[in-house]
Amino acid sequence: MERRQSETVRAEALRMEQSYVSMLYERLDTVRDRTEKALREVLARGASGTRQAAFEREVAADEHARRLSQLSAVERGLCFGRIDDTGGETLYIGRIGLRDDEHESKLIDWRAPAARPFYVATPADPGPLVRRRHLHLRHRTVTGIDDEVFDLDLMSEVDRRTLVGEAALLASLRRGRTGRMGDVVATIQTEQDRVIRSGLPGVLVVQGGPGTGKTVAALHRAAYLLYAHRATLERRGVLVIGPNAMFSRYISQVLPSLGETEVVLSSTGELHPGVHATEEDLPAAAVVKGDLRMAAVVEKAVADRQRVPPGDLEIAVPVRTSLRDGVEVVVEEMTVRMGHAACVRARDRARSLLRPHNLARAAFVRQLLDALARDEAAQLDRPVDEEDLRHSAKNLWQHRAVRDAVDRLWPELTPEGLIGELLSDEELLRSAAEPYLTEAERAVLLRQHDAPWTAGDVPLLDEAAEFLGEDDGPARRRERLAERRRQAEVTYAEGVLAINDLGELMAASDVADRHRDGGPLVTTADRAVRDRDWAYGHVIVDEAQELSAMAWRTVMRRVPTRSLTVVGDIAQTGSAAGARSWGEMLDRYVKGRWREERLLVNYRTPVEIMDVAADVLRAVAPDQAPPESVRYGEAAPRAVRAADTDLRRLAESELRQIGEGRLAIVTPDARRAEVAALFPEVTDPLDATVAVLTVVQCKGLEFDAVVVVDPGTILGQSAKGGQDLYVAITRATRRLTVVYEGALPEMLGRLIGSPG
Repeated sequence: MERRQSETVRAEALRMEQSYVSMLYERLDTVRDRTEKALREVLARGASGTRQAAFEREVAADEHARRLSQLSAVERGLCFGRIDDTGGETLYIGRIGLRDDEHESKLIDWRAPAARPFYVATPADPGPLVRRRHLHLRHRTVTGIDDEVFDLDLMSEVDRRTLVGEAALLASLRRGRTGRMGDVVATIQTEQDRVIRSGLPGVLVVQGGPGTGKTVAALHRAAYLLYAHRATLERRGVLVIGPNAMFSRYISQVLPSLGETEVVLSSTGELHPGVHATEEDLPAAAVVKGDLRMAAVVEKAVADRQRVPPGDLEIAVPVRTSLRDGVEVVVEEMTVRMGHAACVRARDRARSLLRPHNLARAAFVRQLLDALARDEAAQLDRPVDEEDLRHSAKNLWQHRAVRDAVDRLWPELTPEGLIGELLSDEELLRSAAEPYLTEAERAVLLRQHDAPWTAGDVPLLDEAAEFLGEDDGPARRRERLAERRRQAEVTYAEGVLAINDLGELMAASDVADRHRDGGPLVTTADRAVRDRDWAYGHVIVDEAQELSAMAWRTVMRRVPTRSLTVVGDIAQTGSAAGARSWGEMLDRYVKGRWREERLLVNYRTPVEIMDVAADVLRAVAPDQAPPESVRYGEAAPRAVRAADTDLRRLAESELRQIGEGRLAIVTPDARRAEVAALFPEVTDPLDATVAVLTVVQCKGLEFDAVVVVDPGTILGQSAKGGQDLYVAITRATRRLTVVYEGALPEMLGRLIGSPG
């Protein structure tokens, strides 16, 4: 009888909520259809008309296109919550805000202040709430309801009869992983909400152990900041930096699902335009490349390419030529000279300009050509006239021998060329690195010239780009002219936006760019990702404990306002060049001006698995405390001997146990290829049900089941091997198996006697 009553209550609640949700989707369809129709009408006007009419058409088209993109992105899980307060008011919470034709609010955007009680109410401090309800949708159908009641006495009799469900967060954790991180907009917890809604200025450090939701909270913070500070951030954009390209793919769906697209996702190996570094350095090389001394090494490498000849500079140039059979032949030539002392003065004067190498090159070239032209005039016994000298210098520059001499003394350099030569030429490296690096440190940096770029090379490339700059010759003058024209277009666009009362909704620069290009809108994210010098409005750094001191220099150049969210866990530092404390990395840039939020609750990892991880952490980093898990798992973690185990059969067994979900096999770096060969059908670790990964590759990811292979080798593969093992163990949300060879590491002793 009681069960039938419960089912009746649930059915009644689902029917009631389905009615409201269906109304919301109808409203979404209506708004989307109207927006699409308006966009078609604007585009149908064509390109004719006055300049103002063209701008107004583009303003309207851009606004409709942005709105349509947002309305399409929120289809899945449009509404996910409801709150009832002590005043009898009910609000529904969703991915965007929706109003009816009378402008009455029907759905509250999750980032709006009115929605905050949905996230911060607790049984101890419910605020104005009587009830919080979570709605679970599949497509457009309400499939489940979870209620949290804060004051039963204040609820109506009808509402009391429709109370159903369980904790929404724990229900979501039981669902199988999909290979991509999903948003948690419906299950944000109080401490995560505090992170998400923290102020924009300054540096916020989010310190949280495994499973505390720090990554997903940081991504929701990006969406919230773009909502709350749209005027500030839309023009500059937000940059999210992850540990590797796989992680960027893993989180790629979160922000679009929240209706935000003005965000650039990048790994540390992709911060230099045109470079996509996926390789990792060996620990010894990573330590040296990440050391701040490398900035001085790169600076010295640039200075070493600003040379003077050991004696006077002598160049043979033609004085008279003739054509023979259509080929120009030198009939008479002369040697023009520039004294050694004059060469030194020219170099020093160019350096004194304190301009980047490629920009200072023009000053060096002018002085050299002037000296050579004067010597030529003296040898030809011609009067020294400034106009004649300029003409002679211009003629000299046409000679290949003169240009070759300049390229030997002050070559135009690229970051890739400079760093590639520096790391592959023992003599160049020795000259640049003395007295900064020891002979042993130089030895670990040397590599083949055609070796692929590593993530540790990217900060060196970025440093080189700072010292080199780009030549600001004719191309730069054309850019300046184009920029003046663009600014005129922006000024005009601002006037059009003001007339149409759209100044807060779109950037005049975006409209001007589209008007000039005559093509689709170039978004802030599109422009930012191509421009190394782009200054972002806010930067989020995930797995930030892995960044070296040199990598932090690269990051800080992207955000001169120092508005950052730094996300990580010092206890999980696996890079030998990574952080030992947040102050060590941040005080150099924002001493005393960064604040910290700690996430202490582990929602992902079951107690039984976290107990094993805590033993590891206690052994390798006793000063660090693991987060506290809030749930128990379905199976005890276990250890099995490799000699008694067929790894492929073990994987198949684990997949059967978890049903729908994903399995990770985490291996030492040196054994990944060997283990991956057992699963040749796996081509993409993010899309397959089985992923074979190293610890570095699995950072930030989560799986239903995890098999850790050869923990002893993981421990010994670097000075941070203990932290690597801690990371590997805490990737599991349901099941953990450790496959060991020889003796099981002492820190995993809890697993002895476990069912295996």
